[in-house]
Amino acid sequence: MHHRYTLMAQSGDSDAPFEPPTLAETLVDDADQTLDLGDAGKLVLAEDGLRIESPEAPSESPFAACCPAAFSPSDSKSRTIPYHLVLYAESSPSHLEIAFASRASKRLIPSTLSFPAPPPLAPSFAAALLTRAYGPALPRKRLKILVNPFGGQGRAQALYNAEIKPILDAARCVLDVETTKAGGHAGVIAAELDIEAYDAVVCCSGDGLPHEVFNGLARRADARRALGRVAVSQMPCGSGNALSWNLNGTGSASEAAVALVKGVRRGVDLASVTQVVGGEVVRSLSFLSQAYGLVADIDLGTEGLRWMGDVRFTLGVLARILARTTYAADVAVGVQVEGKERVREAWEAGLEGKEEEEDGREEEGLPPLRFGTVGDALPTGWTAVSVPELGNFYAGNMPLMSADTTFFHAALPRDGCFDLVTTPGDISRMDALGMMDSVGKGTFFDDKNVEYRKVVGYRLTPRIPSGYISIDGEKFPFVPLQVEVHRGLGTVIGLPGKGYVGVGFAKKE
Repeated sequence: MHHRYTLMAQSGDSDAPFEPPTLAETLVDDADQTLDLGDAGKLVLAEDGLRIESPEAPSESPFAACCPAAFSPSDSKSRTIPYHLVLYAESSPSHLEIAFASRASKRLIPSTLSFPAPPPLAPSFAAALLTRAYGPALPRKRLKILVNPFGGQGRAQALYNAEIKPILDAARCVLDVETTKAGGHAGVIAAELDIEAYDAVVCCSGDGLPHEVFNGLARRADARRALGRVAVSQMPCGSGNALSWNLNGTGSASEAAVALVKGVRRGVDLASVTQVVGGEVVRSLSFLSQAYGLVADIDLGTEGLRWMGDVRFTLGVLARILARTTYAADVAVGVQVEGKERVREAWEAGLEGKEEEEDGREEEGLPPLRFGTVGDALPTGWTAVSVPELGNFYAGNMPLMSADTTFFHAALPRDGCFDLVTTPGDISRMDALGMMDSVGKGTFFDDKNVEYRKVVGYRLTPRIPSGYISIDGEKFPFVPLQVEVHRGLGTVIGLPGKGYVGVGFAKKE
């Protein structure tokens, strides 16, 4: 019996952009899933990873000398490198080299197994290893790297140099690195980007740079094509890092780099936000969230306390709950799914169903607005209410807003909805404290004071003289806004799967 594998990029030319290989396909027998290296031992393509077998005690094995990170001394004479951590493999007549990520204290670092004068089957073995290691993911991604030198209290550049670049280099990714000069620069770069030259734009930053990049792509004449062609990724180098937590499942820069290497392209819903500013309708895109009320107030209203780290959010919440702060607003909502049980069912159906494609990729500009703008008549069928004592109005596209803050349990990448949570502001202080505590415990969805809906759009008009409106964590003008969701308009890179990483609900039996 034979298995067919495609021989990947064997030239070793790390400067050439990856293209689908035109090299001949190689047949590999089942027996050839083991590569015999003679006295050095064997390499085995096992079910769970690359197994390294040595005929000698680990401390005396040639594997221990070439790569102690993979073969540390113990009673066992074998070690397994999970396929997820295998970054690259190539063979030439003189060497077989396998690059992988290994654990060093709290981060991953690149390591290499190198074997001189490999046997004739080594090229076929390397090709089979790459096939298993990458699965549906594209090897040697061509990446436009944007580093925000002010991100993460100035640590973004150091994190890129120490934890991200080494992993991407070991995986033979093709890198074009640029440091952003000021706010808005990432959007300018995205607007002028040669979208055929890159597979992804990688933001070494918090969530501000991805917001800029999506909006930069949106300003192009070929906006829909650009948003579908170029994926946006985040390496967690800021404070919130929501995009990385939801798609990579980590706040570690080195682990996120491995997730990027092994990540696959995925469509993601984006939302248009319209406001009237200076007499003109202004349209922008949101990929993450929109907030009015408590969340916006404690996020943007405590900017002066950023030096305190996450403590500023705790103090902000306590101060406003103790003061029983409320936020009046007129709200009109286009509801798609209402009621927590139905929302949960929609989440389960979204994980099991077939994802729909976004239409009209080749058309120019952004999609037309189905519901008009904030300056138009209220859309037919939207439910309008006046809320004099609102506590929180929060719409989101991803479950996690930071490492341990799950607000949107039922969020799905491309169900054509943003999830909307609203809470009253006139509840008791104890109920308010318990509700905010439930965010970190992962039980916010079930709190009795939380109303949870899936919506296709909404309009919000503040009815207080001053305050904050937050879009993707960025401060927007404090004027009425209208939001409309576009199914699958954007593209991201994340670990395989239909949902987000490690969040949601336990499925019912």
